[in-house]
Amino acid sequence: MQQLDPLSPSPTISHPGVLATDITKKFASAVKTLSPGELVKDEHFTLFESVAALEIMDPKMDSGVLAEGESLDEEYDVSRDLLPEEILGIIDQLLCLEMAWHLGYPLSQTLFTSVYIESLMKPRPANIDEADFIRDSQKRERQPKLLFVLRAYCVGLLKACYFVNELVKDELYYEEEDFVTNTYDRDLLYDIPVASVNSLLQKARSDLRSISHDVPKDISMALDLRLELRIAFLRAIDLSALRKANPDSLKMPWVQMSGLVDHIKTQHSLGKPVSKAFSTKLQRRLASTMPPRPMVQPSFEESYGHFKRLFQDGIDIMDVLKYAEPQSLLNFVSLFQARKPQPLVYIRTLLQSLLFKEMVVLGNYSIRQIIDHDLSIVVLPCGSQINPYNDDVEVPTDPRHQTAAQMEIFRQRVAECYLDIFRIFCQNRCRVRRTLCHSIQEWDMLQADVEEIDQLLQVALDEKPLTIDRGDIGFSLPLSSWAYLYKLRQMEWIVQLGFELEVYQTDELPGMYWYLNYLAKTRAQHGDRIKSFTMRSLNEARYGLANPNVDPKEQRQLPQYTAAKEREYMTSLAYLRVTMLDAACTWEFADGLCCLYTALQRLNIVPPPKRPYSTDTLRYDLRMKPFRSIALPPLPTFDEFTRATLQPETSTYDLLKYAESAVGGARKGYEALSKMSPAQAFSANSHDRWVANVRGCLKAAIAAGVAVSTLQRAFERAGGSASKEVEFEEGKGLGLKVEMPEPGKGYHDWWIVPKLVSKA
Repeated sequence: MQQLDPLSPSPTISHPGVLATDITKKFASAVKTLSPGELVKDEHFTLFESVAALEIMDPKMDSGVLAEGESLDEEYDVSRDLLPEEILGIIDQLLCLEMAWHLGYPLSQTLFTSVYIESLMKPRPANIDEADFIRDSQKRERQPKLLFVLRAYCVGLLKACYFVNELVKDELYYEEEDFVTNTYDRDLLYDIPVASVNSLLQKARSDLRSISHDVPKDISMALDLRLELRIAFLRAIDLSALRKANPDSLKMPWVQMSGLVDHIKTQHSLGKPVSKAFSTKLQRRLASTMPPRPMVQPSFEESYGHFKRLFQDGIDIMDVLKYAEPQSLLNFVSLFQARKPQPLVYIRTLLQSLLFKEMVVLGNYSIRQIIDHDLSIVVLPCGSQINPYNDDVEVPTDPRHQTAAQMEIFRQRVAECYLDIFRIFCQNRCRVRRTLCHSIQEWDMLQADVEEIDQLLQVALDEKPLTIDRGDIGFSLPLSSWAYLYKLRQMEWIVQLGFELEVYQTDELPGMYWYLNYLAKTRAQHGDRIKSFTMRSLNEARYGLANPNVDPKEQRQLPQYTAAKEREYMTSLAYLRVTMLDAACTWEFADGLCCLYTALQRLNIVPPPKRPYSTDTLRYDLRMKPFRSIALPPLPTFDEFTRATLQPETSTYDLLKYAESAVGGARKGYEALSKMSPAQAFSANSHDRWVANVRGCLKAAIAAGVAVSTLQRAFERAGGSASKEVEFEEGKGLGLKVEMPEPGKGYHDWWIVPKLVSKA
C-alpha cells in the first residue's frame, strides 16, 4: 500500500453540497494554547470513536494493515504433501501451543494460529466425517497418505480443549488473570461425540500400523505415541466425572500420560518443524476486537516440563476423593495449591469440580455432613446440637425440635462461607490473599449472627456456664467459637501470604511479624478455651456431671459412654492439640523474627529506606486495611502497634535473648509437629506435603537461630551488654551485613530469615 507523504498538500474535496475549509493552521495555532496534559474533547466524539481512529493503519492495532506485496489471507495449502517427520514436527508444535493456552494465553495466539486447526473448524463440521482439512470428497481421495494422522490428532486435540474450556468456565476462575476461555466464535467440535473422536484416533493408530513399512519405524512409533496421548487425555477427562469410582483407577490415564510424555521428549528430535503451517494472519478471521498479537510458542523443553507437572498433578489430585475428615480435606487443598510452581488452571478447576460439583462434596457427601463432621472435630464432639435424630422430633415445644430448627438455620447461613474457603485456595496465590481479605469480613458478620443462634440453643439445652479455678469463663458458644477459629486462621493466612508475595518491605517485617504473633497468640488462647469446654463435655459423658467428684448417687443418668464416643472425643482433643501447637509455633517464631529485625534496625544493619511521600501512619493504615472493620480480635492502634514492635523499654541485649528463646521454642515445636502421624496431624492423603511444609518451617527456625547467635556474638564483641547499648551508623563497627533470601529461595516462603555475613 502506498505510504502517505506527510508533506503533501491537503486533498481537494469537490462534491455537491460540500464546502471544504483547510483548518490546519488554525488547529496548530489552537493546540499551542493548551498546557501539557490538557485535553479538549467534543462530547459527541466518544472514546470508542477516538480509539478506533487511532487504530486505523497502525500495524500494532489494525489487523487489516498489509505490507507491500502481502496477501490478506494465509495461502498455505493444507492438502500439500508432508514428510512423516514434518507431520511429527507439526504435532510437536501443536503440543507447545496447547501448553501455552493452558498457561493462560488466548487461543488466538496459540492453537488458532495453526492453518490445520482453522481448516478443521471452518466451515463448521456437522459430524466426524466433515471434520477434515479437505472437504471436497474428490480431493480428499488424493490427499497425502499420512495426513490422516495429523487430522486425527487435531480432532482429538480440539475435543480435549473443548472439555477443558467448559470445565474452567463452570468453576471459579478469573478471566485474563488465570485463563482465557474466549473461543472467538469457534465451537471446538462440541457437536461431535467423544466416542466418534476416540474411534477416529483408534482407527488412525490402526491405519498407521498397516503402513508402517512405508514409514521409518522410529517416526511411526513417535506418531503412534502422540495419538495414544490424545486418547489418554480424553479418557482422563471422562473418568474425572466419576467421583464415586476408586480414586486409584481414576489415576491410570494420568499415569499413562506421564509415561508417554517422557517417550515423546526423547523422540522430539525426529520431527521437522513446519513454520509456514502457523500464521498470525488467521487472527483476521476470528470474531475479536483485540488488536493483532504475536504467536506464543514455548520451547519444547519448557512445554515438556509443564506437561510433566500437569500429569503428576492430575495423579495427585485424585487422592482428594479419599475422604477422611474435613480438616484433612482443607489441609490437602491448601498444601496442594501451595506447590511451586502452582498447578495449572485446569488442575485447579478440576479440583473444584471434584470437591463441589452439583453441590455434592466429593461425589458422596452432603454439605450438611461435612459441616457437622467439622463441628464434631473442632467444637462439638458428641454434641447434641448435631444429633441427626433431632430431625425426627416434630413437637414444637421439644428442645430437640428447637435445636434441629436452629441448626438448620445455622447450616444455611454458613454453608457458602465454609465452602468458599476451599474455593479460595483453588485460585492463584495473589487472588487467594485478595479474596481472603473479603472473606474475613463475611466471617466476622457470620460470627455475630451465629452467636445469636448459640444463645437460643443454650436456653433450649439448658446449658450451664463453665467455672474453673481461674474463674467463670461463661458459656461455650460452640458455633460462634467455630466461626471465630476459622476467621483467625484466615487472618493469619492473609499476613503469611503477604510475606510469600513480597507485599511488605524489609523495614516493615518486624511490625507484620508482631501482628502475626498477636493473631497466633489469640488463636492459641481461643483453642485453650474450646479445649476447656470439650473437657467438660468429656467428663459429663464419662461421669454424668462436669465434676467427677460428685456423689455418684446424685449424678444424672446419661446415654451409655461407648467406644465410638471415646474416639470422637479423642479426635477432637487431638485436633485441638495440633491446632494449639501450630499456633504456638507461629506465635513463637513470629515473635523471634520481630525481635531479630527490630535489633537489626536499632543497630542500623537494616536501615529504613527514604520515603519522602510516605509516613509510618499511612503505611500502618494500608497494611491493616483488611482488618480494620473486624470486631474480634480488636485491631491495635498505631501507637500500640509501634510500641509493641519497637519495644523501646527493652535493651538490645534482652531483645536478642528473647529472640533466641522464642526461635528455640518454635524449633522444638516444629520438631514435635514433624513427628506426628497423618491421623495426629489431620493430614490424611497429603502427609508427605504436610511434613515437607513443617520441615521447611523447622529449617527456617534453625536458620533464624543461627542469625540470632551471629548477631549476639557481634554485639557482645562490640561492647554491648545488658546494661550498655551500642549504636552504629549503617552497621559500622559490627562488621556484618544482611543478605535477604531471594523470593522462593528461602527455607519457607512465610518465614523470611535474614542471613548475616561478615563484610568483605
